Amino acid sequence: MLGMIRNSLFGSVETWPWQVLSKGNKEEVSFEERACEGGKFATVEVTDKPVDEALREAMPKVMKYVGGTNDKGIGMGMTVPISFAVFPSEDGTLQKKLKVWFRIPNQFQSNPPAPGDESIKIEERESITVYSTQFGGYAKEADYIAHAAQLRTALEGVATYRSDIYFCTGYDPPMKPYGRRNEVWLLKT
Repeated sequence: MLGMIRNSLFGSVETWPWQVLSKGNKEEVSFEERACEGGKFATVEVTDKPVDEALREAMPKVMKYVGGTNDKGIGMGMTVPISFAVFPSEDGTLQKKLKVWFRIPNQFQSNPPAPGDESIKIEERESITVYSTQFGGYAKEADYIAHAAQLRTALEGVATYRSDIYFCTGYDPPMKPYGRRNEVWLLKT
């Protein structure tokens, strides 16, 4: 636990590599189209719990892994954003399932430490192209749902994206009270 806290406060922070392809603004919603690099990710999947509760279960596991609870006992440093996939129902509410994705830092991409927790999996993920919109504050499930709806409305007739999944992202440690950055990413089809 101390390694996790030390790592999040004093460790290096690496940004998940992406390239902005275009920017747009419609109905007071600013958005970007981005090509996000693939790579190896530490993942944790939680089912049968509401999103906020599932995050409270999954995030400490990922943070402990990054902080040194792995076979090498190495604190790896952070990458941002940490993203989690959510699965919307027909009515826009979210199913009781989420998958946290933490991109392994570049230094460890070729040989990531093995997790000490068997619920954490190391997965290879292909590059993705997303439509992204940004917002502040301490984000909760309702915030992600609302911003995803706004982004979908802004993209109507302009872009195509998957409707069965989207990503919610966060850039800041929990102890940062102001200037927080969150995003919703719709996957381009």
